Amino acid sequence: MRFQTLWEGRWIFAVVFLLGGVGFVSRQWWLCGISVLGTLFCLNFFRDPERHGSQDPLDILSAADGVVTEIVEIEESEFLKVPMRRIGVFLSVLDVHTNRAPIDAKVTYLNHFPGTYPGPYLDARNKECSSKNEAQTWAFEGSQGSLVVRQITGAIARRIVPWKKVGESVAKGDRFGMIRFGSRTEVFVPLSCEITVKPGDKVKGGLHVIARYPSPSAN
Repeated sequence: MRFQTLWEGRWIFAVVFLLGGVGFVSRQWWLCGISVLGTLFCLNFFRDPERHGSQDPLDILSAADGVVTEIVEIEESEFLKVPMRRIGVFLSVLDVHTNRAPIDAKVTYLNHFPGTYPGPYLDARNKECSSKNEAQTWAFEGSQGSLVVRQITGAIARRIVPWKKVGESVAKGDRFGMIRFGSRTEVFVPLSCEITVKPGDKVKGGLHVIARYPSPSAN
């Protein structure tokens, strides 16, 4: 478990520990119980295991842990502005929330979208959340071209944390940020790519291949 990931939960851990301390001093054991359960939940949520996925330059790895909820052809209208295939992954509060680079690349674009206000955030499984909720868009330029990744908060999540900057290089599987609590991550891949997952599949960021660039021999 990486310290950087745990550090993002420092205030949550502080509140949980304080609650336990108050319960211990006042002998309110039910507060101590809540503190223990809260600590276990936070340790599970902020876990950040090492991952070693395929290093084949043609393989595109999942950027997030979760369940594939959709695969749809759509215009990527923010950066590349071309039709692409969007692979959406829903992250529940039980999934690892660290996001990882799908390819070896350089970060060429990073933009934060505050969300449309007023109004509540939509559930991250709702397709409309991509244009309504707070989000952050990344572009990664690799040897096979550029990909776009979009981090989207859910009905509970309220914080997207970037760990990389424009101009920095990332290796495939490197951590580039995280989303706090239930959320959605979308990867936009070229239409020429072979999609290797389907809706309902469970994937792990930095480990499972979700798409594959065409072989040069096929061109």
